[in-house]
Amino acid sequence: MFLRTSRRLFTSTAGVGAGAGEIPSRNDFTHCVIGAGVVGLAVARQLSKRPGTSTLLLERHKAIGTETSSRNSEVIHAGLYYPPNSHKTTLCKTGSALLYALCEKYHIPYRRTGKWILAQDSSQLESLERLHAHARALSIPMTWLTSEQARSREPAVRAEAGVLESPLTGIVDSHALMTFLHGDFESAGGDFAKGARVVDVQTIGSGGDMGYRVAVDYCGQGGGGGEFSISADVLVNAAGLSAIDISNMILRSHPERLLQAYFCKGTYFSYSAPTPKVRTLLYPTPIKGFAGLGTHLTVDMAGRVRFGPDVEWVSEPSDLKPNGSRVAAAIAAIKTYLPGLREAALAPDYCGMRPKLVPEGKGGVGQVDFIIREEEGYGGFVNLLGIESPGLTSSLAIAEMVDGILYR
Repeated sequence: MFLRTSRRLFTSTAGVGAGAGEIPSRNDFTHCVIGAGVVGLAVARQLSKRPGTSTLLLERHKAIGTETSSRNSEVIHAGLYYPPNSHKTTLCKTGSALLYALCEKYHIPYRRTGKWILAQDSSQLESLERLHAHARALSIPMTWLTSEQARSREPAVRAEAGVLESPLTGIVDSHALMTFLHGDFESAGGDFAKGARVVDVQTIGSGGDMGYRVAVDYCGQGGGGGEFSISADVLVNAAGLSAIDISNMILRSHPERLLQAYFCKGTYFSYSAPTPKVRTLLYPTPIKGFAGLGTHLTVDMAGRVRFGPDVEWVSEPSDLKPNGSRVAAAIAAIKTYLPGLREAALAPDYCGMRPKLVPEGKGGVGQVDFIIREEEGYGGFVNLLGIESPGLTSSLAIAEMVDGILYR
């Protein structure tokens, strides 16, 4: 059992906000973080560096980052699409700078590829002009390319009306990033339990003495398992696709605060032909109210081209099987900006899942913000809900924000 091997259990020496050795913790751990995706890993790493505290990270799967964090485009975004004072804008901008610096310092594979947003008609060009003005107001650098510049750099790309370039956009090896965050967390003394599914959460105490008892269904590496529970001063809900379920466990006595989870599936497509060759990330002009950024072209660290994700609303987050019926629509979307696409070389590859806070038709990419807050009446409980794109880019900044909420 995990509890018998944990070197931290019952050894926490500081409560929330306390310096090393100042206030003995009344619970097993100072911090418990639920979810070891990239955001949960970043938060756990940040909190584990607090002197005199202990941090436990719980992950229901047998490995880190197996859900949204490893099923995405691996893009480092610039923060172009969101309202000025939103979490998505501020955390994406800060997170991008933090992520580039971390990758540089610790040799995590990344590349500043740049990104083109493409307009094919006058209406799309007007949208790009508004996006450019928005970016300029946020001090995010953007550059207009002439037709000649675009053709000389990417001759296979069609952009009939205009090209807006984001030089700050890049790509990162998300698996290498998560491996580093996990290792750095454990090096700081953090404890990690995989195969640990949270089945219930209860509050302990009240007011300034409130803590949390977390019940876990545990399945160990050797197939053994059972149930255990731990207590913590602080609980951070970074459970991604299951975050609303966790939130509702804690807030169940307040029916008006319960939320409904929605799921938006995105299929990615592999491309096996050597041509057309493209080196820059390509995005269509964003569509207002759409749940994604369009079926775009990205490259991985090896230079392989891939397309997606598209948008498909589903009822279950486990629905991750690629569907061949999505290919025709993907081809039509891609050929608007890459007319030389070899259709036979495109195939469904893998799927990702976006955790949504609103149902289909109720809000597009720039209209629904992350929820990041300490819940009223539940001191030390920080909720992270609806952490979709740009969650990867924002992860380090989200970690700093959570630390700031807890240790003002």
